[in-house]
Amino acid sequence: MLVKKRGYFGKFGGCFVPEVLVPALKELEEAYFSLRKEESFKKELNYYLKNYAGRPTPLYRARNFSRSLGEVKVYLKREDLLHTGAHKLNNTLGQVLLAKKMGKNRIIAETGAGQHGVATATACALLEIECLIYMGEEDVRRQSLNVLRMKTLGAKVKKVKSGSQTLKDAVNEALRDWVTNVKTTFYVLGSVVGPHPYPVMVREFQAVIGREAKKQIIREEKRMPDYLIACVGGGSNSIGLFHPFFKEKTHFIGVEAGGLGLNTTKHAATLVKGKRGILHGALSYLLQDKNGQIRPTYSIAPGLDYPGVGPELSYYKEIKRAKFVSVTDKEALRGFFLLSKTEGIIPALESAHAIAYAKKISSLLQNKLVIINLSGRGDKDMHIIEKYF
Repeated sequence: MLVKKRGYFGKFGGCFVPEVLVPALKELEEAYFSLRKEESFKKELNYYLKNYAGRPTPLYRARNFSRSLGEVKVYLKREDLLHTGAHKLNNTLGQVLLAKKMGKNRIIAETGAGQHGVATATACALLEIECLIYMGEEDVRRQSLNVLRMKTLGAKVKKVKSGSQTLKDAVNEALRDWVTNVKTTFYVLGSVVGPHPYPVMVREFQAVIGREAKKQIIREEKRMPDYLIACVGGGSNSIGLFHPFFKEKTHFIGVEAGGLGLNTTKHAATLVKGKRGILHGALSYLLQDKNGQIRPTYSIAPGLDYPGVGPELSYYKEIKRAKFVSVTDKEALRGFFLLSKTEGIIPALESAHAIAYAKKISSLLQNKLVIINLSGRGDKDMHIIEKYF
């Protein structure tokens, strides 16, 4: 464990919440750290991950894409092939199962790109529990297909019309709901953000990605990869890949949303351009204006459109364990079409940021072994892509 004291990664993390939520978070912490050790809980979760979600996901050698980079050997961790089309189900199955064991009868969640909302609605349908999803009105417009999927699965979707009408505002509304209904409600947070124990808990549910990738690359190549590359919004897919490799000599690269450029305010490059601050119950890097107020963000990829980041990734930045970079919308689009046309795999726009950065640094990657986390598939983004044809 990297947590020196519970809830902290170095100086990042913590639990900065209204007093009314303290008992709920303590109850969650005790339940999680107790149940995670129980064989019956692990067995049931592993059953669903294998037989329902489709784990392990393949580690695919992308030969055509590799050739487009030169003498580089690239493997894709195919989280896009997981049931619901993204890595999010790893976490929601774990949390909703935990909620069931705790006797909670109502689930709430927030979503930006819609994949976490779909995954939460899916887990709730499977485990027969009421589900309400908060989603910014702007994201509802951008991700109408995922909204329809959530409703089809039986979830209620509530539009959030405050602020920038994106992920940050959906989180705010979900937290307000939780404060009001704390006794009966379980909040399924979608990333490694928020107050303790969420960053640790979500990381552990997502670390199945890296544990599998580690076994798979050793089986295929008989050695560790030189580089791991993943997109970063809140950080769950990246930390899920990185964490099991923490003690290895493998380089970590997290790719944030450069939007219209870092010289504008239209981006979401939190670790590249942010400062330390507190958002949604934890200390991490944030995008702030000169008065310390949370700055509006932007990305073509809805899942990266968030002004904060997980405290563990903030710690990785602080100790220089990972390098954090950004690519623009235009670069991400080039990555999107490059992978689609070389491999017949249409990536989510979020994942396309990681693909684009690998192309951008192809000269550095010559004769290297690389794993890119393909965190989701691009079906949800086709109406965004349509106007670029």
